[in-house]
Amino acid sequence: MLRIENTNGEAIAMKRVGLFFLALTLTSPVLAQDGRFLLDGKTRDLFHEALSGELAKEHVIEITRHNRVQASQGYRAAAQYVLQKLQSYGFSEKDAYIESFKSDGKIEYQTWQSPSGWDISWAELRMLQPYEERIVGYPEIAMSVVTYSNPGDVTAELVWVGSGERDEEYAGKDVKDKLVLATGYGGEVHRKAVLQRGAKAVVCFLDDNRAKEHPDMLQYTGMWPRPNELQRTTFGFNLTNRQGMKLRDLLERGEKVVLRGVVKGKGLEPFFMDVVVAHIRGAERADEELVFSAHLDHPKESANDNASGSAAILDIARALKDLIDSGRLPKPKRSFRFMWVPEWNGTMAYIDAHPEMCGPELGGKFLADMNLDMVGENLELLHSKLVITRTPWSVPSIVNDVVENLAEMVDGMNIRTLRGSQSAFNYHIADYGSGSDHMMFIDRKIPAAMFTHYPDYTHHTSEDTPDKVDPVQLERCEMIAAGRLWFLANLSESEALNLAHLSHANALKRLGLAAYDALQMLTDVSEEQLGQQWFEGVNTIEHATITETKALQSILQFNNSRAIESVLDGMISQLDQTRLYHLKALRSAVAARGGDTTAVPTRPQTDTRIPVRLTRGPLDFGLPGSKLPPEDAEFYRTRQLGMSFDAVFEAVNLINGKRTVSEIRDAVSAEFGPVKLESVARYLNDLVKVGVIGWNKSPRP
Repeated sequence: MLRIENTNGEAIAMKRVGLFFLALTLTSPVLAQDGRFLLDGKTRDLFHEALSGELAKEHVIEITRHNRVQASQGYRAAAQYVLQKLQSYGFSEKDAYIESFKSDGKIEYQTWQSPSGWDISWAELRMLQPYEERIVGYPEIAMSVVTYSNPGDVTAELVWVGSGERDEEYAGKDVKDKLVLATGYGGEVHRKAVLQRGAKAVVCFLDDNRAKEHPDMLQYTGMWPRPNELQRTTFGFNLTNRQGMKLRDLLERGEKVVLRGVVKGKGLEPFFMDVVVAHIRGAERADEELVFSAHLDHPKESANDNASGSAAILDIARALKDLIDSGRLPKPKRSFRFMWVPEWNGTMAYIDAHPEMCGPELGGKFLADMNLDMVGENLELLHSKLVITRTPWSVPSIVNDVVENLAEMVDGMNIRTLRGSQSAFNYHIADYGSGSDHMMFIDRKIPAAMFTHYPDYTHHTSEDTPDKVDPVQLERCEMIAAGRLWFLANLSESEALNLAHLSHANALKRLGLAAYDALQMLTDVSEEQLGQQWFEGVNTIEHATITETKALQSILQFNNSRAIESVLDGMISQLDQTRLYHLKALRSAVAARGGDTTAVPTRPQTDTRIPVRLTRGPLDFGLPGSKLPPEDAEFYRTRQLGMSFDAVFEAVNLINGKRTVSEIRDAVSAEFGPVKLESVARYLNDLVKVGVIGWNKSPRP
């Protein structure tokens, strides 16, 4: 943590730094041709011409023909489609190929259990009593079968169990040898009803606000069996709200409802997770790489999630290959790697096999990732917006400012296609958020931004169909993603100077917002709380300064000329002086509240233990609860930890064998708002119990 300095003479120091910065501004090159935008106009226009949202939409349609559940035959068919298209674009066998990883529901890649392979051919759910009616069938509605169901043929009475996810909902109900009707997630209902209480199979339906507005939409759910459950897994069906409510109403009227469910095929089987990989090799620093990633999996159709992202990076690969081969663009200085992955599990398997895939902080040469997940939504139909997430504070990087600048550039472009929408570009730059494969890269200290869309009522439902995918939005996202990584792959000294000035201006703004947050911490607090809140405010300002400083310094990973180093020295000095100004303002605010400002605020509690990582890659989402005794696991199931999922991810990402528990707590609190030291310590202690982290036996002096 930076110390609070005596601020005597601060005005003189600020004046000197200000004059230095003014001189830099006057002598530096102007921003790119279009004023404030980083990408030069010629490259922008080439990308606008070559990238095609219409071709990407065609890829979406083809990909959605496959039921692309992880480790399934349908996923492999989709992976082969991607590979064949790459080959048709001129990628050689050396530069476009598939890496396969065993996936049988037992093998683990670091802390991630592989999913089982899965293959079914036909399924049907039919009501036999009180009258006969076919309810739903597979393959015409692929999501109608709970993924990772085994084959079976069951005729049984139906029992209503509410959500089916809580033990108390089964009190007084005999579900043994029955079919259960529930509104919960298929896999969790199956675990409670079938594995624990002897039911034969499950029938689940969507029952939330979306379902009430769209009663004929059904939700995608999966069994995701654990290794000891593979042989006992039966099957389940997903229904629409209209279908589920009809069955529930019959039961609540006292009718006896008898259903027959049939699933045919192999069901769970050992198979493989396929990762499609393509390369465009760099001309000067081929060993330094920038990555385009998208997950290819999900049930049919799952168009936006995530046929859209997979299609977008396939079109980017085509366009870049064509522009380079035709001579309209030179070979990039650094290399590009394209990855189509089975979400999370497959990415983890790939990273496990490629320990070299890490960022400069870990000694690697992977400099950035652009993760595209749900990037083609028709904004007019779904009333949605593009959300671009920044990297977390644990991986500060200049790449955030590049992607934000290019989003602004695209917002000013008139991107239209013959069959696309007329929507205005609606986008939002968000602080770090989880939920996709960018987490895997961030854990390896590779700066990764994610593109997604929110809100989206069709997410993980049968309504996520190609008709809701917009070629215009696909092309906009392609422009930003391709422009961002191309700019960084070829960063010249003049471009780096432009980027430094842009990022420095943004850093000053972000530091000001952090100081504003710190001042707000003093609002409506008692005199007893004032000292603690003062500490939290100082903690926020100082960690924000550290983050912005490291982000500026990360420019040197892309261009480390002496001119850039000199400019950065002055900018970082000004950031530090700005820090002092904000700390002085915070101290004055504390004094105005009657607080004692004669001493530097210190944290009220400390924990000097130093955790160390024993695995790589983000931890499986179920940890530590999934491997703790039931009484301890309940703490996590009922969300008593008091930390968000993103804060928990960041706490693990901050473990570097040097930071103490208290320092990790302080960094997480600065980024997400104050969390209790006890919460961080409890979480890390439990990770030690399940063997994924340990304690440094040689504490820092």
